[in-house]
Amino acid sequence: MNKVNFPALTGIRAIAAFMVYIHHFNPFSIEIFGKNIHDFFNEFHIGVTVFFVLSGFLICNRYFDEPNFNFKNYIIKRVARIYPMYFILTSLTFVFFAFVYSQNTWIDLYNYFYNITFLKGFSDDLKFTGIAQGWSLTVEEVFYFTAPIFFILISKSRVYLILVPLIFIGLGLLLVTYFSGFEYNGFMKSTSFMLDFTFFGRISEFFVGIGLALLIRKYSSIFKGMTYFGLLGIILSICALVSLNGESGFGVDTLTGKAINTIVLPVIGIAPLFLGLIKEKTLISDFLSSKALQLLGKSSYIFYLIHLGIFVTILNKIASNQWFKFISLNLISIVLYLYIETPLNRWIRKNSH
Repeated sequence: MNKVNFPALTGIRAIAAFMVYIHHFNPFSIEIFGKNIHDFFNEFHIGVTVFFVLSGFLICNRYFDEPNFNFKNYIIKRVARIYPMYFILTSLTFVFFAFVYSQNTWIDLYNYFYNITFLKGFSDDLKFTGIAQGWSLTVEEVFYFTAPIFFILISKSRVYLILVPLIFIGLGLLLVTYFSGFEYNGFMKSTSFMLDFTFFGRISEFFVGIGLALLIRKYSSIFKGMTYFGLLGIILSICALVSLNGESGFGVDTLTGKAINTIVLPVIGIAPLFLGLIKEKTLISDFLSSKALQLLGKSSYIFYLIHLGIFVTILNKIASNQWFKFISLNLISIVLYLYIETPLNRWIRKNSH
C-alpha cells in the first residue's frame, strides 16, 4: 500500500476545510433554523480533527518501514509542503493589519516571530494572533518531527500505539502543572488549552490515523459498508457534542466533549469513513475523487489559511453575501495553489539536495 494515492482522501481535505469555514461563519442562524441546527453546524470545527487523522494516516502510509529513510529529505518535503505559503500569508497578514487596516507605522515583530516559528501554538495568549487558525500547524509540525521516532517504536511493538499517546498526554499535564504559575504569554497555561490546542492533547487523532494505515496493511480485505458507518459515527459524534453544549460555547469545552472529539470521533467516525473511501466504490467516493474535488482538495490548505484574515476583510468591503465570499476564497486558493504554492514546492525540493 506504500506510496499509493487515495483520490477520495484528497477530496475529503476540501470537505474538512469547508467544515471549518462553516464553523467560523455559521450560516444556520438560530432565528431561522433553531438552536439545535445552529449548534450542530457550530461543531464543524471537527474538520480540524479530520485533518489530524488524515495526516497520521498519510504520513504512516508513506514512511512507515521506509527503506533507507532519510530524515533530512523527509523534513524538506514536509517544510516545502507547509511552510512557504504559511510564511508568505503570515507576513502579508502582519503587513496588512499594521499598515493598511490599523494604520500603524510598524509591524508587531514580537508576535510575528512567534507566528513564523510556529511557537505561538504553545501559547494560550498568542495562539490566535496572525493567521488565527495557524495554531493547528504547530500541532502538525510537532507530529512531522516526531513521527519517525514513533514509527521506530511502533515497529517494535504495537502497544506503543496506545502507550505513546498516554505518555504525551501525561507530559502535557506535567507541563501545565509546572508552567501554570508563570505568566509568559500563557505558555501551556491550562489543561483545557493543552488538550484543545497542542500536540500533547491532540496526539490521539494522529495515532488513530497511524493505526488505520497499519490495519489496512495487515487486513487488506476488510469488510464493506464502512463509508456509511463512518458517516453515521461522525453524525452521532456531532450530536453528542451538541448535547454537551451549554447556552454558549461548544461541546468540546467540556472534558467529555474533548474525549469525544479526540478519541471517539476519530475511532467510530473518521477512521471507518477513510477505510470505506479507500476500499469501496460508492457515490461518495466517486464524488470526492472527481476532478473538481481533487482541485479543491489540493488547494484546501490555502483555503484553510485564508478563510479568516485579510482576504475575508477585503471581501467584506465588496459584498456581505456568504456565497460570494466562499466562492471567491476558493478561486483565490486555486490561483495561489497553481501559481505560487506548487512552483515553490517544486523549487524547494529541487534545490535542497
